[in-house]
Amino acid sequence: MVLTQSLFCLMLTVGGTVSALPQPLRDSGINLSIAAKLNFSGLTSIIEADRARAHRLKNHVNLLGLAGGKRQTTNVDVTNGAVNTLLIDTGSSNTWVGAGKKYVPTSSSKDTGKAVSDTYGGGAFSGEEYTDKVDLGNGLVINSQSIGVANETRGFSGQDGILGIGPTDLTRGSIEGSDETVPTVVDNLASQGTIGSNAVGMFFAPYEEDASGVLTFGGADSSLYTGDLHYTSVTKTSPANQYWGVDQSISYGNTNILSQNAGIIDSGTSMILLASDAYEAYQKATGAVEDQRTGFLTLSKEQYGNLQPLNFNIGGNTFALSANGQIWPRSLNTAFGGDEDSVYLVIGDLGSQSGDGFDFINGYTFMERFYAVFDTTNSRIGLANTQYTNSESN
Repeated sequence: MVLTQSLFCLMLTVGGTVSALPQPLRDSGINLSIAAKLNFSGLTSIIEADRARAHRLKNHVNLLGLAGGKRQTTNVDVTNGAVNTLLIDTGSSNTWVGAGKKYVPTSSSKDTGKAVSDTYGGGAFSGEEYTDKVDLGNGLVINSQSIGVANETRGFSGQDGILGIGPTDLTRGSIEGSDETVPTVVDNLASQGTIGSNAVGMFFAPYEEDASGVLTFGGADSSLYTGDLHYTSVTKTSPANQYWGVDQSISYGNTNILSQNAGIIDSGTSMILLASDAYEAYQKATGAVEDQRTGFLTLSKEQYGNLQPLNFNIGGNTFALSANGQIWPRSLNTAFGGDEDSVYLVIGDLGSQSGDGFDFINGYTFMERFYAVFDTTNSRIGLANTQYTNSESN
């Protein structure tokens, strides 16, 4: 089983230098191009992988016992000279390499002698901690960054590892024999003065439109979203508050699907997962049926034509997922293992009832329709519409 099937990917250099092409200046922060990684091995595996990840995220907190001036932005294509392809994960915070490409120590590498590990539901890694220079491109150089060097991995195919941009507390307990946290890549960029704020903006286009995106380290890029950027505080409800968690309610058209509850926004989850009672309410409201072969909700073409917006109310603002935004790209149906002419929905069952502090995951298919900012400095999350919010690409 793959870790997850559609993720943001970044090319970077560890212990070396990247040559990158400068692009036009933007707002505060420094932009890096990212690309889609689509690795579907069948529709059922997507559901299984997402549920396994959701289970890990819900229980990971309990296992760990967790209770300057801004620079102008320059866009770069960091695939020009980098050597490691990493998954960008907002649901974890360690950075590690070695799943697909052997780590070769350089003069800037230092072996701390400490074991490091983490699990991801459908995947895991274990290895040894090093500190090294990490170059993301365009001046985003981090000195003495803690990285895991894997000697054993499970659930990874075509990627070298993970660049974790989740909250720092998620690193607690990942280093053997230590209960201390490990500064993330974004933490160190901020503390070393490379970026003026401990924040990351994330933009991604729907698959059919443009399999690329942008990470903005240190701020947001207003050229990548439309209208206003709306911020909401990280939820105070556990365990969602240990991640990039928000309080939200959901309605399908005028039908309430989920009363205000806590959940998370997570780039490492492919689907939009709802608590079982909300999922059942959505299924009833749409008339969707669960396809026995794939496990996905499916609609007739007539039902799709009548599909209403799915409205996410977050911080008093509504982010509406259009009918087109609620379905998988139909051109990929056969690659998923589905029927070419079927309509499959991106809404899945979280596998637990609402009210336990972790009632939804707004995953990849949510994030490709909205711009997101993960702001550690102010403990908040920003969301905005983009030019692709109402795309008809699927």
